[in-house]
Amino acid sequence: MALTESTMLELGTKAPDFALPDVVTGNSVRRDDFRGKKALLVMFICTHCPYVKHIEQGLAKLGHDYKDKPVGMVAISSNDAVSYPDDSPEGLKKQAQTLGFAFPYLYDETQAVARAYKAACTPDLFLFDEAMRLIYRGQFDRSRPGNGIPVTGEDLRAALDAAISGRPQTTVQQPSIGCNIKWKPAR
Repeated sequence: MALTESTMLELGTKAPDFALPDVVTGNSVRRDDFRGKKALLVMFICTHCPYVKHIEQGLAKLGHDYKDKPVGMVAISSNDAVSYPDDSPEGLKKQAQTLGFAFPYLYDETQAVARAYKAACTPDLFLFDEAMRLIYRGQFDRSRPGNGIPVTGEDLRAALDAAISGRPQTTVQQPSIGCNIKWKPAR
């Protein structure tokens, strides 16, 4: 496992477009399906990373807590499923169903969406405002595997609440840390 930090994409960056299949329903989900929301949360996650495993129940709770709020949420896995078979669409579907994710879980087979977002790790979290401009990128909270800090999602929840209420975002944003995206070998 290569410990990797988020690239901390520049605030104000426009959300790159995407159209990817949901591993649970098979339906295509697009970025523009979330127009009209106060915010769009794009989360790069996977099944096998210990950093994702550490917060995955917190992510599921977050989805349920915000599902009736004016926020769009999607999770995307971009890992190479040939080298990491647990991250295949079938593995992702099992994770989503087991945890009861209340948001679409998309599979980025070509890895083009991860590259467009400059996603570097799992988890890597990006929050965009209603104009689809980046307002938060960073950690879920300060909890990490083995550090004894409870998983609360406080950093991301504060960012979501600020976006919903129209309050300014904090300028102190800590990078997410996790496993590197498992890129496909160059051909």
